[in-house]
Amino acid sequence: MTETLFIRLGSQAHDTVHWLVVAEASGNAQEIIASGELQGAQLLTELTSKADKRQVKVLVPGCDVLLKSLKVPAKSSRALRLATPYMLEDSLAEDVEQLFFAYADLASDEQENNCFTAIVSHAQMQLWLSWLAEAGIETDTILPDVLAMPVTVNTWSAITLGETDQAQVIVRQNRWQGFTVDANAWQLQCQAIAKQSEDPEDNEQTESIFIEAYSPLAHTEHCNVSTMPEELPLALMATNYGNQLSHFNLLQGQYKIKENRSHTGRQWLWVAGVAMFALLLSLGHKSAQLWQVNAEQEKVKQDIVASYKAAFPKTKRVRVSTIKSQLNRELALLGGVGDRQGFLAMLAKVQPAFAKVSAIKPESVKFDGKRQELRIQATAKDYQAFEQFSVELTTANLFVKQGSQSNQGGQVTGSFSISTKGAKKSSNNKKGTTKQRSNTSNKDAS
Repeated sequence: MTETLFIRLGSQAHDTVHWLVVAEASGNAQEIIASGELQGAQLLTELTSKADKRQVKVLVPGCDVLLKSLKVPAKSSRALRLATPYMLEDSLAEDVEQLFFAYADLASDEQENNCFTAIVSHAQMQLWLSWLAEAGIETDTILPDVLAMPVTVNTWSAITLGETDQAQVIVRQNRWQGFTVDANAWQLQCQAIAKQSEDPEDNEQTESIFIEAYSPLAHTEHCNVSTMPEELPLALMATNYGNQLSHFNLLQGQYKIKENRSHTGRQWLWVAGVAMFALLLSLGHKSAQLWQVNAEQEKVKQDIVASYKAAFPKTKRVRVSTIKSQLNRELALLGGVGDRQGFLAMLAKVQPAFAKVSAIKPESVKFDGKRQELRIQATAKDYQAFEQFSVELTTANLFVKQGSQSNQGGQVTGSFSISTKGAKKSSNNKKGTTKQRSNTSNKDAS
């Protein structure tokens, strides 16, 4: 048998708190198990044990919740909810930023109103929720007390809650209209409502207001009060709680209660959270390592490009992906690394001569790959340095042909064409080779 605890909170912490425990009986009837009052919200802890393993439904005073129905020119629910606060801004006592708007999903009424909202201050909502949290009471529903009252077409329903100075009259006017007022102000409230019902054009009053009273209620002019069987206020609300508005709840939007999970579920969530944290930590570490490797790789690429451009300054564009082929092409133009008669091999043979004749300073070096010939433009202080350099090349088994020499400003400039004697042999016939050797011998002798 399902049992439900109904708690009706007050507006302030010192207001009386009413509570009722009911159980479902046969049919739609409900059996009252217990009821009572608490002298202030600070005593809500007395209901903590009663709330355990029971459904908890919380009612709040209608005087703290403003019910409004209006027509909003919006096509979507989202647009409607965005526009409503600012359409009502001029009629509200507080800034819309300080108010919470809860919405009911109702069909349009006779005035073709399509928006039904309950307005309460954020401060009041947070106050109610703090009382419940301090008492350890969990609920998934908070409803204005006027919406738990019976609703009848063209007839109001009313009941008095509490006694002495804190007594209040709770009135339901229609499906989305009602109010809660102090009992000592009830007659003044009725007079004000009756005055508002007058026709503004002919100043004639409309029909009297019919009220079904479920507790003794003072009669007032223009209000026809019909006495109904007396009931406990919360029992009457509990009986009518399951009406068409039972799905409305102030706990929506930012105040929506998240679904509670079982203890086992929470343990699994904790384990999953730890695993996720470990995974994120590992991914973060791997990402840091990857970033470091990428940074080092980028630096190596930049160094390769810089070295290549330093070796070949005329190159405008260098791609690391193709730098190997570019380098091989450049080396091929220079004769190739593996060729004994290539540029590098020739430089290796010429280098000792430069080391011995330090007076020779090369100005430019060119290599003819087809002729396998190294051409050097050099400078020295005198002609003897050129002769010594030529002798050293000949000693290194190289064929040397000196070009023209000139003396400019106390410095001698000249050129050399250097090739290997083997290459010269392969490019000339036997007679020509003999003559070349003869010339070389005569030059050496001189």
